[in-house]
Amino acid sequence: MPTSRPPRTPTSPEQSQLLTAPPEPCFDASMLMTFFREEHEIFRRSVKSFLEKEVAPHVDEWERAELFPREIFKRCGELGFLGAHYPDDVGGAGGDKGDFWYSAAWAEALVHGRCAGLAMGLMVQSDMATPIIGELGTRQQKEEFLIPALRGEKIAALGVSEPNCGSDVASIRTTARRVGDEYVINGAKCWITNGTRADFITLAVRTGAEGSGYGGISLVLFPTDTKGFKVNRKIKKIGNHASDTAELSFEDCRIPVRNLLGEENAGFYYIMMNFQGERLVAALGAVAGAQQCLDETIKYTSERSAFGRPILKFQVWRHTFAELATQIEAARWLTYRAVDLFNRKEEAVKEITMAKLFAGELACKVADRCLQAHGGFGYSDEFPISRYYRDIRLITIGGGTSEIMKEIISKRQGWG
Repeated sequence: MPTSRPPRTPTSPEQSQLLTAPPEPCFDASMLMTFFREEHEIFRRSVKSFLEKEVAPHVDEWERAELFPREIFKRCGELGFLGAHYPDDVGGAGGDKGDFWYSAAWAEALVHGRCAGLAMGLMVQSDMATPIIGELGTRQQKEEFLIPALRGEKIAALGVSEPNCGSDVASIRTTARRVGDEYVINGAKCWITNGTRADFITLAVRTGAEGSGYGGISLVLFPTDTKGFKVNRKIKKIGNHASDTAELSFEDCRIPVRNLLGEENAGFYYIMMNFQGERLVAALGAVAGAQQCLDETIKYTSERSAFGRPILKFQVWRHTFAELATQIEAARWLTYRAVDLFNRKEEAVKEITMAKLFAGELACKVADRCLQAHGGFGYSDEFPISRYYRDIRLITIGGGTSEIMKEIISKRQGWG
């Protein structure tokens, strides 16, 4: 008997519509209600709406100016975006202990602003420079620094990296010598996001003797109107142009001892603890950005033709996109696993480090392949892919390089 063949033409209006409709985005956040509750989704939609209406139309201008307006911090604070994951007692929506799933929704939604520099500046404010104040700060410190930062009234920066040490935190040289009820601070910091206009810096300093290594580091809250503080220069960068990145100096700067965060000489541990949230939001943002990049490239290749048919119809690109979509999905769930552990206050260093490594390297791969799919237009500034390609390159460097991530993982596995 002859075998039946599948029809070569649509047999119904519904099939015809499926064949001619543009591709749907690969991912829908509403599928993840196992983690994200309705209140998280309402928050996500609010952030997305704000970014699309009040941010995205101005991004080209801010990129040229190499700075986004200070008013954006204030606006995000007014809308409750900056502190949503914090506990109620500092103005958050996270209950008694906080809820990091708000941070996850925030980091993912920020891609709708289409400005990695803005996303970086805002995430430093919400998830990098301030969480340690929430964890360790006295009520006075929270009132003076944390709460105004979450309202967007004060801009925060995180000051750890120095000109001669980045990931090697134990080697920092900026000193804080105690004199009576004050610390006298001398030294320099480098690669500091929000550094040119920060109102305060969560600052890593050496309070122990020279050569004390990781055991002699402390964290202090440093107001930038302190005499002797100076912004040496604003650093020019390949991408993330709308965020300011600064080199700072401190010369006999005096701050009150009450600005010490936690215990003296315990700062290395605090920094390592703080790195976990920083790396986690970086991984979340990388996955969301890679997904947006892939979705928009699939749309572009479904509309752009070569040799008489859409680029998407060529097997080489369908298979490339299938591979990338699969890897993005794997990165997403690895990252959500880390978020789940972190949110429940369980040990998650290995999972967070793996998420940062895998998502970061993947985001760079997605950018490269998607730019290639755009052809000559990808190498121009006429499509968003060119900016994404420049901006995403930071992800494997900032917050701990991929090489450092591999070293942490190997030690956690017992290989080092």
